[in-house]
Amino acid sequence: MRHHGTSAAHLTPVSSVHHNGKIVLHDTSDNWAGYAATGSTYTSVSASWVQPSVSCGSEDTYSSFWVGIDGDGTSSVEQTGTEADCSSGQAEYSSWYEMYPANPVNFSDTVTPGDSFTASVSDDGSGTFTLTLTDNTAGWSETTNQSSSTAQDGSAEVIAEAPYSNGVLPLSDFGTVDFTGATANGSPIGDASPTQINLVSDGGVTEATTSGLDSSGEDFSVTWESTGS
Repeated sequence: MRHHGTSAAHLTPVSSVHHNGKIVLHDTSDNWAGYAATGSTYTSVSASWVQPSVSCGSEDTYSSFWVGIDGDGTSSVEQTGTEADCSSGQAEYSSWYEMYPANPVNFSDTVTPGDSFTASVSDDGSGTFTLTLTDNTAGWSETTNQSSSTAQDGSAEVIAEAPYSNGVLPLSDFGTVDFTGATANGSPIGDASPTQINLVSDGGVTEATTSGLDSSGEDFSVTWESTGS
């Protein structure tokens, strides 16, 4: 199936608090939920998650789970992850990489709810990105090398997203997705004083909420609240 693409984050600052002795900024976005590290140069990001199962009704809905570099304050995103959509009442699962604003590219491997995934994106410093997605449960792994002349390495993020196609799409009911081992530049993402992002539609509907980081600074969850409006 076709992955519906991402877009850069649309963020609205809310407040800042301390978690585990680190300053954490709180923002809302109409397309992202999760954590984004900014304020430095980021050349690597990684995390693991368990692929959620989606509950489908009559509406076509979409969700994706990924790690990436750029996108928060920059115009490109270099990313890889998985998808969980509902089409005509049926759940559909897939995996992909994307060098936004170029179109996403799907991997052909089977994605099964409950499987453990690990994803990483790194930049060698000269604009060559290595994007790797591994299904730890099924035993398959995909790695692609891609070049970018516009990437700024301006952020690193671990995100659950309402994908984008001529506007932000309705968000699938994925329940809760647990992200673990989230790192930026090889350290816990919490060390970077990241932004904690909740997904809130332009109409003010909260679609997904992000938990605080645990004491390791690497683990958190995102919980579905609404398809949006």
